[in-house]
Amino acid sequence: MINYHPDQHLLSLHAKGELPLSMSIAISAHAELCPHCQQQLDQMTIALSEQQFESAVKTQSVDTNDNHQLDALLEQLLNSTLDTLEIEQASTIDTIEDNSVSIKGQHYPLPKVFRKQINASWQGIGKVSRLRLDTGEPQARASLLHIAANGEIPEHTHKGAELTLLLAGEFSDCYNTYKPGDFMLLDKEHQHSPKTLEGCLCYTIVDAPLYFTKGFSKLLNPIGDLLY
Repeated sequence: MINYHPDQHLLSLHAKGELPLSMSIAISAHAELCPHCQQQLDQMTIALSEQQFESAVKTQSVDTNDNHQLDALLEQLLNSTLDTLEIEQASTIDTIEDNSVSIKGQHYPLPKVFRKQINASWQGIGKVSRLRLDTGEPQARASLLHIAANGEIPEHTHKGAELTLLLAGEFSDCYNTYKPGDFMLLDKEHQHSPKTLEGCLCYTIVDAPLYFTKGFSKLLNPIGDLLY
């Protein structure tokens, strides 16, 4: 069961197309795993479409008392939309390709939104591996993050914001245990050390280096800008 979701503000911005690509990917991937949020996005999209339609009707000075004109306009819009959907669906069927990644002997299917994003290779140390995604954003760094079984990220806090969407497996920290689909936003007020028993794959976004707080990992802080 998914326990952590994007808030209504993020869902609304996504429905309006106002989020940066990295965050839009996170919302789309979460919604594919979460029927509840997908239903909310569908409702928001319908409401926005109705608002745009009403605005278009007013702009064109359509007489709202003339039901025949409105019916004709609605039918024209519906037919046009259906034609577009049929073309897009046919195009999608023709271009279906493998949408998965493999790392350390594990094979993971990914949400559809990642289909055109995987164009790099894995890098990492020990049980932690990362695959960068190019979203064209100068500050935010988006990645697929894999932690192998019995692995962990050293205890750290955040100089900026960190988003984690768990795609497969499980991990836990001092706050909770997380399941696929869970969507977590942390900031400098949070300090944790994610650990996994069976291994996990996450989508992450950070907009500033992590700050390690314990042990030998603190030696990495001076070069944090190169690592995040």
